[in-house]
Amino acid sequence: MLRNERHVPSNQPPPPDPTDRRYGTDAATIRATRPLPEQADVVVVGAGIMGLALAWELSRLGPRRIVVIERSYLCSGASGRNGGGVRAQWSSETNVRLMKESIEICRSFATRMRINVWFRQGGYLFLARDESMVRTLEASVQLQRAHGLPTRLIDAAECKAIVPQLDTTRIIAGSYNPRDGVVFPWPFVWGYARACRRSGVEVHPFTEVTAIDTQGRRVTGVTTTRGRVRAPLVVLATGAWTPQLARTVGLELPNRPHRHEICSTESLAPFLRPLVADLSTGLYVSQSMRGELVGGISNPDVPEGLDTRSSMRFLGLYARALVRTMPVLAGVRVLRQWAGCYDVTPDGAPIVGRVDELDGLVLCCGFVGHGFMMAPVVGRKLARHLVLGEERELFELWNLRRYREGRWLGESMILG
Repeated sequence: MLRNERHVPSNQPPPPDPTDRRYGTDAATIRATRPLPEQADVVVVGAGIMGLALAWELSRLGPRRIVVIERSYLCSGASGRNGGGVRAQWSSETNVRLMKESIEICRSFATRMRINVWFRQGGYLFLARDESMVRTLEASVQLQRAHGLPTRLIDAAECKAIVPQLDTTRIIAGSYNPRDGVVFPWPFVWGYARACRRSGVEVHPFTEVTAIDTQGRRVTGVTTTRGRVRAPLVVLATGAWTPQLARTVGLELPNRPHRHEICSTESLAPFLRPLVADLSTGLYVSQSMRGELVGGISNPDVPEGLDTRSSMRFLGLYARALVRTMPVLAGVRVLRQWAGCYDVTPDGAPIVGRVDELDGLVLCCGFVGHGFMMAPVVGRKLARHLVLGEERELFELWNLRRYREGRWLGESMILG
């Protein structure tokens, strides 16, 4: 019923970054043409969207030599393995406030960075199937409206009016914010990479940081597979890989990796404007501008550790939940499946800020699968904090020390 007659394949590997040949996949060429500097003002470890956004924002504030080091190619980690959702529908005031600003950055990103990221504001439609979830949505809608968002709590009939393909038999209510949206992740990362290069930031892919160098209680730089870089400030923006890197200086972090899988279907005729999310299962699905359905679901039964393998269990969970939500999709064909790692903290909130135990070490991790959408605003605020001393309250809130002080935070609207 929804299938296009002319199929647009979506099972191709990620295209090369068109912004610069040096960001391709020829590691030998990169090593030959881009020597690693011996000295920097700041080293950012991790060239995902968080690390690149931070580096670009830092370059606008004054540090003269900023080096970003990435162990693989751009988009090889979580930044290239997510669904691209961008939303302000959260249950904590901090996340609502930050994501309002992040969405505005996304709106102007293509113009400012001169690269199309296919940002479209079709909204997020959250579904509630039980009374406890309705109460969660009621509280979050009240909070969001207090911050000027047009989020509405709607009944099942209004949910179906927005997405006629929904089976609303067991849906009690929903929340809808038309300003939420979706971007195409790869060019978003490439846009930051190109902006970094124009600003004089050095980005070194295919270079793995093996240790953080220290002298006493102070960071002195990093050791990599291509040599050492001396720097007084090192930022770990390495997502789920951060705990193992922090252990090189004896720092134990509470966050842990959790495999999260996504799949993409054949191209269908356009029918789904918002991203649909079901908090009872963690299901989410949106339709790309090429027509594919891209989505995922919570899957607690996965191996521990850094694991990016795909599984049949995920497909079963996702298919059953998707068809229960939109029965018309029962015959749709899945073309591609992939996995990335969520960076999960005990309280569902990020770990960002300076480390008390080691001068010059900054953490920027623990975003529980939602770092991509928060990177534009977090990069901006963290840069201003490090250079100008602003936003002290935010980074005190997110500081690692909160766990030993018993200041756990909370967020109930986490998907996947």
